[in-house]
Amino acid sequence: MSSPIIAIVGRANVGKSTLFNKLTQSRSAIVNDTPGVTRDRIYGAADMGIRSALIVDTGGVDVDQNNPIELQVVEQGRWARDEADCVIIVVDNQEGLTPYDREMVDEIRKSGKPYVLAVNKIDSPSQHHILPEFNKLGVKYLLPVSAEHGHGLYELIETVSELLPEHVEPEVDSNAIRVAVIGKPNVGKSSLINKLLNSERCIVSNIPGTTRDSIDTFLQANGQGFVLVDTAGIRRKGKTKQVLDKFSMIMALRALDRCDVAILLLDGVEMVTDQDATIAGYALDRGKGCVIIGNKWDLTREKEVTFEEFEENVRYRLKFMEFAPILTVSAKSGMRVDKILPQAEKVFAEYSRRISTGPLNDCFEKAIQKNPMSSYRGKFLKMFYATQIKSKPPTFKCFLNYPEAIHFSYKRYLVNSIRKTFGLMGTPVRLILSPKKDP
Repeated sequence: MSSPIIAIVGRANVGKSTLFNKLTQSRSAIVNDTPGVTRDRIYGAADMGIRSALIVDTGGVDVDQNNPIELQVVEQGRWARDEADCVIIVVDNQEGLTPYDREMVDEIRKSGKPYVLAVNKIDSPSQHHILPEFNKLGVKYLLPVSAEHGHGLYELIETVSELLPEHVEPEVDSNAIRVAVIGKPNVGKSSLINKLLNSERCIVSNIPGTTRDSIDTFLQANGQGFVLVDTAGIRRKGKTKQVLDKFSMIMALRALDRCDVAILLLDGVEMVTDQDATIAGYALDRGKGCVIIGNKWDLTREKEVTFEEFEENVRYRLKFMEFAPILTVSAKSGMRVDKILPQAEKVFAEYSRRISTGPLNDCFEKAIQKNPMSSYRGKFLKMFYATQIKSKPPTFKCFLNYPEAIHFSYKRYLVNSIRKTFGLMGTPVRLILSPKKDP
């Protein structure tokens, strides 16, 4: 299920980052009294009533139009307003209504987006009334809050949750494999999908971010149905690379919520970047199957890059994705593109796989015999039995007398033993250790 996006917008220094921290229960946004301190958009998950949502914190909008950094902040705010399912406009009750506040409200009202006006910094009994000038805006949802102290947040969350669109699952063949193409801007995501579809279903351009939305497209190949999700997903052409980097992260998160297998697209002629690793980490965190693909392989000859060098770099930078198969393709020429969907199908089979209890326990028994568990406070550790509790991804539960005594390195050894015995290529494997008394 795709999480709705809620954008927090407003002038600089009205308390957007403080509100973001309260809603996401984090300290990941920079909080400072200096106007314009939030240069990057920050995003995080939050529970909004009965639903989980992605909260996006933006920089202020009343900025110096001649300053490239400030223009970047403006572009972030525009994107967030365009892409969000609901908008929280934050204003400062102590400063009162400004022309920028009025302009912001008018702009979002014209867009037709659901929104609330959060009148912030109502912190003390002497300031508990909203200034009359805000009431004159004619906003339906006008809410007094104190982001710093948490007052009024329950009412804010309740109101926003009611404004979020209802989630409707698309009607798709239940046997179709949902594949998300993820990666940083300009690595060829839309071009790859176009080549797979042999059509111009998606917009293709060398300018990162020309695809308006994540586009789900059904495809039948070799008797298997696939749903392809393009995650270029940005409406406006950004002014700077940094803005685009942040956009791609949010769209990747959205698409990963809805897929079975992630195609992590890398630039085959470049070294793996921190942003590549961050996006790969999202796929792992969400427990998705994964295929790693180096694109633009037709350009590697002049760069004198070999597959062995590319693979070594990928394995070094993405150690946590050691289970993912690696392919190299050229979306432009079509070289080896026909290998992608069959590989995704193999990964999905492993991702969906169920292992019966007997062979699973035999696997663990042999692993423990080969490398016994250490004692715990003078007592022997004992595993009673293990069972698979779910697939997508394969998740196993082991019952032990002292699960807290198992070191993470030994847990990793057990996971590797499962892989060595059963394969499970391309899929994360989750192992839960649970207590159980010896009968």
